[in-house]
Amino acid sequence: HSTERSCLLRELHRFESIAIAQEKLEVAPPSPGQLRHVFFHNAVPFVGFGFLDNAIMIAAGTQIELSIGVVLGISTMAGAALGNLVSDLAGLGLAGYVEALASRLGLSIPDLTPKQADMWQTRLSAHLGKAIGVTIGCILGMFPLLFFGDEEEKLEEKN
Repeated sequence: HSTERSCLLRELHRFESIAIAQEKLEVAPPSPGQLRHVFFHNAVPFVGFGFLDNAIMIAAGTQIELSIGVVLGISTMAGAALGNLVSDLAGLGLAGYVEALASRLGLSIPDLTPKQADMWQTRLSAHLGKAIGVTIGCILGMFPLLFFGDEEEKLEEKN
């Protein structure tokens, strides 16, 4: 039965972990398939983080610059910095939703032993996944720039 198989698998993992802790069992490095799993497990949520971070930062920074920036006379960079603050605060609140969405997409935790999870190959795969994921997300999150060109030109024409 499936319950017996899962119980047996759990016990084998426990035995393997004990043997590894006692350093009596040599652990094989993660397979390329496991490393791909680690890569995508880390990349997908960071696409969401990068997307939200950039989209919110651009939208908030532009609105701050066009409203508060005009009244207080702050620079474009100050507007961008305040937009980044808004984006970071939103990111704190939205992090749980991004992770929940990623898990709903079926991203299961890679099946690695603790020793395999700590190997350099696994850490490299995880960091590359995060870096590439956030890069893709940030590029996709630049979409608000498509809508702000006209507003800035109109503002310059008025001045």
